[in-house]
Amino acid sequence: MKIDQQLTPSDLSTKLDQVFSLATRKITTLDREYDYAKGSPVFTVEGKYTTRGWTEWTQGFQFGGAVLVFDATGDKAMLEYGRNKTVELMAPHVSHFGVHDHGFNNVSTYGNLRRLMREGKIEHNTWEMHFYEIALKVSGAVQAHRWTQHRTGGFMYSFNGPHSLFVDTIRSVRALMVSHTLGHALMTDNDVKISLLGRGIAHAKSTADFS
Repeated sequence: MKIDQQLTPSDLSTKLDQVFSLATRKITTLDREYDYAKGSPVFTVEGKYTTRGWTEWTQGFQFGGAVLVFDATGDKAMLEYGRNKTVELMAPHVSHFGVHDHGFNNVSTYGNLRRLMREGKIEHNTWEMHFYEIALKVSGAVQAHRWTQHRTGGFMYSFNGPHSLFVDTIRSVRALMVSHTLGHALMTDNDVKISLLGRGIAHAKSTADFS
């Protein structure tokens, strides 16, 4: 690899414009042609998106991608699409105990919308902000519930249940950390309060120990 140290962001402006123009067309086409009743679009068959019944990890990208297009271009139609679909279809992902993919789904949607509001890129609305934050709080706690204890610590297991040895990558803890920074915790039997930060650190340590 030969790195061109003379490149500046403005040198890439034409290519970046093409990226977001293409993204807008792809998002619009997928919305028009995809059957939402199938669940999350995961892979393609003959050039058309379809789903897998056992993994629901990509819908946050579908709607979060539109939010990012707005962030880059100011296209309000993309903002409204991403925001409306988040409200309409993302709630099951917030409370989904069957997957670990909460960062992919919920930080990409509720998280980005919250960030844009905090940055002043979308109009501040107190109750809308609360809506995004309660979704992120619950998402992190649900993710933290997917816990396997082992001799020296523990980890949040991936799909396929507690027997899964798939610790996954460190990016799994994004939802957990967002929820923690919002002051949330996981409440379990007998009103035991479990630190989300503690579980995140333990998961990170397990990732490092066993990678």
